[in-house]
Amino acid sequence: MDHDETEQSSTDVDALARRIDRPVVLVGMMGTGKSSIGRRLSALLHLPFVDADEAIEQAAQLSISEIFDRHGEGAFRDGERRVIARLMDGERKVIATGGGAFINPETRALILAKAITVWLDADIDTLVERTTRKDTRPLLRQGDPREILTRLRDERRPAYAEAPIHVTSGRGPQARTVARVLKEIDAWL
Repeated sequence: MDHDETEQSSTDVDALARRIDRPVVLVGMMGTGKSSIGRRLSALLHLPFVDADEAIEQAAQLSISEIFDRHGEGAFRDGERRVIARLMDGERKVIATGGGAFINPETRALILAKAITVWLDADIDTLVERTTRKDTRPLLRQGDPREILTRLRDERRPAYAEAPIHVTSGRGPQARTVARVLKEIDAWL
């Protein structure tokens, strides 16, 4: 492509969309922009968008914070695994997963086998800035968010690194990250 990285012609995107034959699944830490990037990708590719966390909340009829508070992280992760397994139905769509979903070996194997898997990454400063705007993240309520995010990112990196596509989400315009994701999916297919 010989035009600017932040712009892609609709012809190029439409051609890419026709080549996508399974779900595109975004994995990575909380705060990398999986939901917002996923929504933009789905609009450009003319594919449905599913936020796995929202699907979990609908299935449980509780917010994620309520699930953590009432039933603990283990029950949340079990529900998350079941919801993502249901979403891996082979239909073309864009799915944003929760930060810990890809850490479950069973879920990770399923996503890697049945989806185009994109690891959205970001530096710690970006993660802290994005995740501390609202108090909706149960894992960040148990101490210093920077320390927790650094530890989680270090622990989860080996699992995330199994994703065949790796894109860093920076502080620049989201359109730039979306363009990089599209370019990397195109190269991978």
